[in-house]
Amino acid sequence: MTPPGGATGATDRDARLAPRRIARRQPLRHIRSMTSHRRYGLFLALAAFAALGTAYFAQDVLRMIPCPLCYIERWPWRIAAALGILAAILPRLPARVLIGLAALALFVNVAIAFVHVGAEQHWWKSPLPECNAPPPSFGANLPLRPSASCDAPVFLIPGLPISFATMDLIWSLVVALAASAHIFRDRRSNA
Repeated sequence: MTPPGGATGATDRDARLAPRRIARRQPLRHIRSMTSHRRYGLFLALAAFAALGTAYFAQDVLRMIPCPLCYIERWPWRIAAALGILAAILPRLPARVLIGLAALALFVNVAIAFVHVGAEQHWWKSPLPECNAPPPSFGANLPLRPSASCDAPVFLIPGLPISFATMDLIWSLVVALAASAHIFRDRRSNA
């Protein structure tokens, strides 16, 4: 005879607790169970929020003043964030299109960042007139918000000679290439 609460009770309790123990060991199981387009839509949104969060942190917390090109470089990231969220929600076919559009927006950002890096390195002048304008006379035509010069590089990490524009160029290129690779890999696997 087995005593009450003996071996049988212990195995029942272990059977009830086993799923909880497995859940604790696999914190990313929900992400792994997502389909690839949902997972990649989430990746796009998080990459965009990381880029925008870094820019806003530098602007608001570190009090670094962005130039007009910096403001323009934020728009493709906003577009990629919105498209990434939509791709994580929608079915596979529309999500693939949205991921492709996000990659296109980020390739546009690569071009904008390249122009910005060229202006910082003095390879050419900035195409924006507010970057090349002479200083205004006192009180005349003051901008609504202060802006830095587009040809003066701003470094986030002291001692590391990589400007914000260069970091944006690299990050945009990495995320855009990853999005493109995902689209082509998904296309090839469904062919």
